Amino acid sequence: MEVLTSFFGQYGQLLLVGTRDTVVMTLVSTLFAYLLGIPLGVLVTLTAPDGLRPHPALSRVLGWLVNIGRSVPFIILLVALIPFTRFIVGTSLGVPGAIVPLVISAAPFVARMVEQSLREVDSGLVEAAQSFGASTWQIVCKVYLHEAVPSLIRGASITLITLLGYSAMAGTVGAGGLGDIAIRYGYQRYQNDVMIATIIILIVLVQIVQSAGDMTARRMDKRNR
Repeated sequence: MEVLTSFFGQYGQLLLVGTRDTVVMTLVSTLFAYLLGIPLGVLVTLTAPDGLRPHPALSRVLGWLVNIGRSVPFIILLVALIPFTRFIVGTSLGVPGAIVPLVISAAPFVARMVEQSLREVDSGLVEAAQSFGASTWQIVCKVYLHEAVPSLIRGASITLITLLGYSAMAGTVGAGGLGDIAIRYGYQRYQNDVMIATIIILIVLVQIVQSAGDMTARRMDKRNR
């Protein structure tokens, strides 16, 4: 008990700030990734050969862009985007410096998950909406997105967890958060207790996000009512 008291007395504030920075990075990045990813995923779905507005050429181009974005490892993207990040937010360090590459890496991932969620929607519902004269915008909002909410929520929890891991990687270039603490104290100073503490906190955060996502998705799923 004395060991724990001494440890938290020395590193408690540091870990608290690191956890806060990690949560902020993850939540803000997820928000902007969905602001970009949802329209892109909808557009990919609509322009597919079997979509509401088929456009094979545009669909292929969008598919290539999404696949290219998903194929670049985050640590490489993080370094490659340093000049762009400095141009956008004025720095490549700290929480602001991590958000830009996190968003750019997550947006294609979100777009593909949104596309898969929309494709799971019963085509009969889409056909019924078309028979009643619904516009494409109405079908997207009131059928596709509305019916795909449980799947989208599960996808959001996956995105949050993925970005949580990416935010830890961002600590290698001074982005702050738990990853930065693990690198500076756990790796460079050989303080294994700090490294273990950061791992435990990340595990707890993952469990919270996954449990909250699963519970919310079950409540929103009409099949469980």
